[in-house]
Formats: sequence, C-alpha cells, structure tokens
Amino acid sequence: MNLNQITLPVRDMPLAAAFYRRLGCLQIVDTPHYARFECPQGESSFSLSLDEGEFHNGAVIYFECQDLDRRVAMLQEKGVEFAQLPEDMRWLWREAVLYDPSGNKIKLYWAGENRLNPPWRVERSG
Repeated sequence: MNLNQITLPVRDMPLAAAFYRRLGCLQIVDTPHYARFECPQGESSFSLSLDEGEFHNGAVIYFECQDLDRRVAMLQEKGVEFAQLPEDMRWLWREAVLYDPSGNKIKLYWAGENRLNPPWRVERSG
C-alpha cells in the first residue's frame, strides 16, 4: 500500500496555491475549487480543496528536506514567515514550523535514518 495524497482545506485558493508554489511545489491541477501539486523531490503529491465554511484542520503536513536550514533561509528571503526556525527535537528530527494562509500547520524537517528507524522502533502487524 502506498499513500496517494493528502488534501488540505483552504479558504482562498489563489492565495493558497501561490503559497505552495513559493515553497517549491509544482502545481499540476488548477481549478477554482481544487488544486494539486507534485513535491519537488520523490513521487509524492498533495492537493488543496476550497472550503468556504469555518474549519479547523488539526492535521500537520510534513515535507522532508535534507537541506533544511538552507531551504528555510531561502524561503525567508522569499518572504515566507516561520513560527519556529529549524530546531533539533527530542525525537531526533530537526524541524521548522510554518502555517499556510488558511492556517494549516506545516513542518519542514530532516530526520535521516531516524524517520523510519528510530531507536525505539517496533514492528507490529495483523
């Protein structure tokens, strides 16, 4: 099984789409109510769906960046604001936090080998 995509709710499609393009994502679908993006590396994609009602999305979307500190500096030069600059976390990841224009929480991070093989890894199935 492979994760296909995540869809985030947004309040303003043009503003949200421009934000994700500024992060470096390639927009591959563009409609007034739906946009889809390819991530700059790998085969992942995600989408945005216009939601004109009130919502609070408690999900967090993670984008893996091996060059985290350089990418954050580059995005700051483009005017992207961060709620947390890159920081080493106790779960052995380095991450920065920002929010898209609709308030969706985003983490740019680098975990290296610890992403799938942390020291506390377990393997359970069935």
